[in-house]
Amino acid sequence: MPANDPAVIDRLLTLPRRWAVLGLSTNTARPAYGVSAYLQALGHDIVPVHPRAEAVHGAQGYRSLADVPGRIDVVDLFVNSARVGRLIDEAIAVGARAVWLQLGVADPEAEERARAAGLDVVADACPKIEGRRRGLA
Repeated sequence: MPANDPAVIDRLLTLPRRWAVLGLSTNTARPAYGVSAYLQALGHDIVPVHPRAEAVHGAQGYRSLADVPGRIDVVDLFVNSARVGRLIDEAIAVGARAVWLQLGVADPEAEERARAAGLDVVADACPKIEGRRRGLA
């Protein structure tokens, strides 16, 4: 797997973006809950994507990426690695500009498909950890 490009991480974290957070629910014990709050604190818009389509942190939830209106800049994957391939294909189909695979989430073939489609890819990393390393919020 190619190493994550620090310039891509910096750009995704510092320029305001719209992040679709897959796997985000109202369960406060899940990492997605805290990471999405952190992204909001950095000035990003978050869009919860979860089968229950719950509103989280004041943001309307949707059942799938295809249901999300408007542009999606970053698709943040808090899902089992077995689901990543299909979800990256959906991210490509909706015109997302980047995919971010959380710690322990990987699918090298799907990551390559995303790169080939022109998306930025960050894998096996957490935006909150990376942001704090950079002194953000």
